[in-house]
Formats: sequence, C-alpha cells, structure tokens
Amino acid sequence: MPNLFAGNAFRLGLLAAVAAAALAYWAWLPLASPYDTRQLVVLTRPSPTSYYLDAEGKPAGFEYDLIAEFARRQGLNLKVEVADSVSSLIAGMVMDKAHLAAGWLTVTSERAGRVRFGPAYASERELVVCGPGVKLPTSLDQLADVRLEVVQGSSHAERLLEVRQAFPDLRWVEVDTTSTEELLERVANGLSDCTVTDASTFDVVWNYWPKLAVAMDLSESRDIAWVLPKDADMRLRQAVADFFVSIRHDGWLDRLKERYFGHLKRLDEADVEGILSRRGQLLPSLREHFERAQGATGLDWRLLAALAYQESQWNAMATSPTGVRGIMMLTNETADRMGVGNRLNADESILAGARYLAMLKDQLPDRIPDPDRTWMAMAAYNIGMGHLEDARRLAQRLDKDPDAWRDVKDVLPLLAKSTYTNRLRLGYARGGEARILTENVRIYYDILKRFEPVYARATASTGQS
Repeated sequence: MPNLFAGNAFRLGLLAAVAAAALAYWAWLPLASPYDTRQLVVLTRPSPTSYYLDAEGKPAGFEYDLIAEFARRQGLNLKVEVADSVSSLIAGMVMDKAHLAAGWLTVTSERAGRVRFGPAYASERELVVCGPGVKLPTSLDQLADVRLEVVQGSSHAERLLEVRQAFPDLRWVEVDTTSTEELLERVANGLSDCTVTDASTFDVVWNYWPKLAVAMDLSESRDIAWVLPKDADMRLRQAVADFFVSIRHDGWLDRLKERYFGHLKRLDEADVEGILSRRGQLLPSLREHFERAQGATGLDWRLLAALAYQESQWNAMATSPTGVRGIMMLTNETADRMGVGNRLNADESILAGARYLAMLKDQLPDRIPDPDRTWMAMAAYNIGMGHLEDARRLAQRLDKDPDAWRDVKDVLPLLAKSTYTNRLRLGYARGGEARILTENVRIYYDILKRFEPVYARATASTGQS
C-alpha cells in the first residue's frame, strides 16, 4: 500500500520550495520606474548631514530636503526608507531596493564598481578626530598607537584599508552603526581614542562635544553624491543630472547649504562649554518662563532661550553700558512698547522679548519662508527693522536675494562702511553685530534642541499641541 502521507509531504515540500523560490525571485525584482508608479523610493540614513526628525517629529536634514525638492520638481510622491547601516544602504542599491540613495555618501572606487553615482553636489575632507586626554597622532604611522573606531562599511573604513597598505601595523574596529555621530560621542566620553569623520559632521557635533580635537586630515576632499543602481532607469538618471544643474543655476542648492551648514564654526570652546554648563545651573529655573512665552507667541522656547543666552548668558540682572537691561536685554523704548514694567523681572522680560521677536517676524514680507524669516527677525531684534530693510534693499542693489538670509547676512556688515552708508535710508548701523548675534543664536539653538525636549503643551493662542 503506498505511503500517502509521504507523498503528500513530498508534494507539500515541493510546493514550499517553489513558493520560496518565487518569493526570492520577486524580492530580487527591481523596482518599477518611478515615472510608472509616480512614487520615488529613496534610501537614507540618520545623521546630522542626512536625515533626522525635528522637534515636531517631522523629517528634516540636508539630504531629506534635497530629495523632497527633487521629488516635488518631478511631480513624484516621496517614500523614504531608513537604512540601519551604511553597508545595508549600499547593499540596498545593489539589489535595486530603491530608486536612489541619499545619505551623504562619498564617491569611492570600490562603490563605483557596484553602483552608479549621480553628479557630485558637495565635497568632504576626512578627519581623524580624537578625544580629551589623547595624544593626538600627527602622522599616518602614529594611528597604530590609538584605539580607532570607524563606521562599518563606510568610506572611512575603505580609506583605512588603503592606508594600511603602507602601514601594516594599523588596526581599527568597525562599529555597526548608521552614523559617525555615535562614534564621536564615544570618543568624547573616553570610550575610544579616535575616529574618522567627515568635516561637516564634525562641525555639527563639535558644538555638543567641544573637547573633541582634529588630529589630522586622513584624505583630501572627496566628492559626495547620490547613489543609483547600476541599471537605473535612464529617465531617472537624466532627471537627477538635470536637477543638480538646475538647483546650482537658480541658487537653491546654495540656500540649502546655508540653512544647514552656514552658521557653523562661529563659537569657540569657551562659548560652547559656557552654555552647556549654564544649561544645568540656570536653565531649569527659567524654563517655565520660556515655555510660557512659547505659549503666548508660538516661538520655540529653546529658540527664545538661545536668544536670551546670547544676550545675557541667562542673567536676569544684566545691564549694558548702553542702557539695555534684563535677561533679553531690552531697550527702554522696546520695553515701553511691549508694556514691560520691570526689565529685570525675568518673566516680564522673556515674554516681552518673545512678543517683540514675533512682531518683527510678522512685519517681514509673507514671501520670505522660514527659517530665513526667523533669522532676519533675529537680526532686526539687534539693529531694528529699519536697518534690516536697508540691508535687504542694499542686497537687491548688489544683485543678491533680499529674501534669503544667506545673502542678507553677507550685506549686513556693509551697513557700517562709509562706501554704503550715504546710500542707506537710515544711514550707519552696526550690521556686523546683528550678523554675529544671529549666527550665534543659531548654534545655541542647535545645542538646546539636542539636549532639551520640545514643549508640546496645547495653547489657545497658537493652536500648538
């Protein structure tokens, strides 16, 4: 009598094998063209230069804004998928899991053998960065004397392999993480001696960990570009090439770089350590005042705290030789305008400063978007709206964009130069100080956003939740 159970088991096993093979086949099929599905699938990775969630939980980052603009101009819906490592990001492109990858990726010969690179839109130096108490290596042969960590599968690991051909004693540990930011934190805390990072990432992270020090350059500048599969859709390849030509020509790429990187490298170590230490000592008792001001104006309490730190280092009794006073350093005129009875009262001063900043934002033309709108209002907080408008008009006469902070901040110092003052409606102004104030506030705001939580309490006046 035949063994029916054995026959059924065989048939079931065969069916399972066929199903598994079918699933594997479909899993390896490349994505349909985005122009057929109207959906652009993009792989990215979390990092200060690529992708993160902002205070409101919305996607942000240089790369995210870049791919979102590309999708918008192409009329495509954007679907972002976040890779858990650099290796998986590249592997995903080799396997056609996405239409392109945008993760601040360095062009290397090894990668170029497996994927296709789009046009370069930035360049990066690779730096060896070490922590406090570490004797800084000053030559490649001295790298063998430190505990060195790099991101697994990164361009930095590839570069170290090249270096080891000349220095065979060189050793390092590859860490399975998405970003060198984590490794820089480990180095800052003494868990490792040194790491390798891109210069732009270091510029961002140094504002949180000012004891980090650059030991040396590991490489000359190398190109950064999007990655596409080797057999990428020809229409998509051409669209990517045309996109970068277009955003260079219309200035959009420069404006985006200014938004994310234009304010870095302003503070020194003492400035950064000052706000980090006072954050623990002074900010807790002031936070409720800043949050109350956010409730009244809709301005992020951490932005207001950053402005207050720049103005007074959170000293409610601060007084300047010119007569401005209090934690927000209000003039008599501004205090009277905002109905302040006592400028040395922290709650009154903070609320008045917040209302004044919000009023300045409202006075700017509606066509100016944030964050440029906020930074221009911040400059006006220092020199007044009239002088800011002089700077904007001067920018226009100089063939710059009066609605872009990137251009206006370059013009502000000219308000103090005799060559230009007789052409200004209000004449001389210390525009350079307004620029410095604003750029410092931008960095302080970045620091506070990293360490302080968003205030999400619902308010009747702003509708925030």
